[in-house]
Amino acid sequence: QVQLVESGGGLVQAGGSLGLSCAASGRSISNVAMAWFRQAPGKEREFVAAISWCGARTLFADSVKGRFTVSRDNAKNTGYLHMDSLKPEDTAVYYCATHRRPFTTPQAQQADFASWGQGTQVTVSS
Repeated sequence: QVQLVESGGGLVQAGGSLGLSCAASGRSISNVAMAWFRQAPGKEREFVAAISWCGARTLFADSVKGRFTVSRDNAKNTGYLHMDSLKPEDTAVYYCATHRRPFTTPQAQQADFASWGQGTQVTVSS
């Protein structure tokens, strides 16, 4: 079982930028897609972005398209989410997750992901 630990969350003003990391341990994640989800207070967890196992393909929610980028460094067993032009509505706990099957394209369905991090808080002030 892989363990995932997110980091990089914090408080930022609207219009600012923030970068999140997702460090994996326990086994290599180089053959599985990764994704980021978020959950705002009182709301259900929602898909944010995903990246294929090799990094060639990405997928974004419409709400973050053009503002967020997702990447990974398989040599470091780490995934990244870079967020620009942040808005107050981006405030949430952000989670990374790895797909339950290897060598897939980026996916957005939570049920497809087997391992999850504990989350990191991102707060965007207006």
